Amino acid sequence: MDLTQGTQEEKNNRAKKMMLWFGIISLIMSFMGWTSAFIVSSSRPDWLKDFVLPNAFLISTVVIVISSISFILAKKALKSGNRSMTTLWLFVTLILGVIFIFNQFSGFQQIIDLGYNFTGPTSNVTMSYIYLIAIVHILHVVVGLICLLVVIYNHFKQKYDATKMLGLELAATFWHFIDILWVYLFLFLYFIR
Repeated sequence: MDLTQGTQEEKNNRAKKMMLWFGIISLIMSFMGWTSAFIVSSSRPDWLKDFVLPNAFLISTVVIVISSISFILAKKALKSGNRSMTTLWLFVTLILGVIFIFNQFSGFQQIIDLGYNFTGPTSNVTMSYIYLIAIVHILHVVVGLICLLVVIYNHFKQKYDATKMLGLELAATFWHFIDILWVYLFLFLYFIR
């Protein structure tokens, strides 16, 4: 397909999607770097081999997967012209995103309760990596929530319909990416010691 063909709107839409994918690829490379450093550092003598991730991280994993499903349902509702169901599913996704972040911080509290802080005399290199990876991911979830708020605002302004939903599609792509990324990170942190 020739990327130079089509209307100006089609060209702009392709350019916006391409920019999002460039951003996603750069984020994938960043997280691959951190997880690679995690693996390399696991040979250190002070590495915690028997640490178990807090249950709050498992709960947050389930929550973010459900939030991706609710975003899919919002998109389907919009495609079918059901504005009220679109609104409902967008708000469900937003609430689930907030619950995800709450559970992440609950997980951090459980780690602190075990005596491990991010830095200082009670820190450990294993925990510092877990904090770093999870906090950077949370920041991306916050960006996803901001995108979702913009989508909700534009939805209320009736800027989307079954044939014009680029903003919603871009936000959904990013949301699904941070969902898949967390599932990968959770499984990585759960199984790689």
